[in-house]
Amino acid sequence: MIAFLTLELRIEGAHSLKDKRQVLRSLKDRLRGQFNVAVAELDHTDLWQRATLGVVSISDSRDYLQGLMHSVERQSTRIANNAGAEVADSFLEFL
Repeated sequence: MIAFLTLELRIEGAHSLKDKRQVLRSLKDRLRGQFNVAVAELDHTDLWQRATLGVVSISDSRDYLQGLMHSVERQSTRIANNAGAEVADSFLEFL
């Protein structure tokens, strides 16, 4: 089973694509290191103050994936808030 978490981010403090990239790089690196998940920017690549990230993991246990993605979402909110961003919305899908 595959869990796919979509995170919609607002980065109000970003005044350039460089500012945005710095926030996203920090968030992606920390999530990869802490949870061993795949993370990629999916949309709004040309906008300074918005980003969409996709987080994916694979397991044979839906319960495990649900708990993992809930933890990823909580930690994403903490990391984003510390970096001057916020998680505006999130969606979890199972394939």
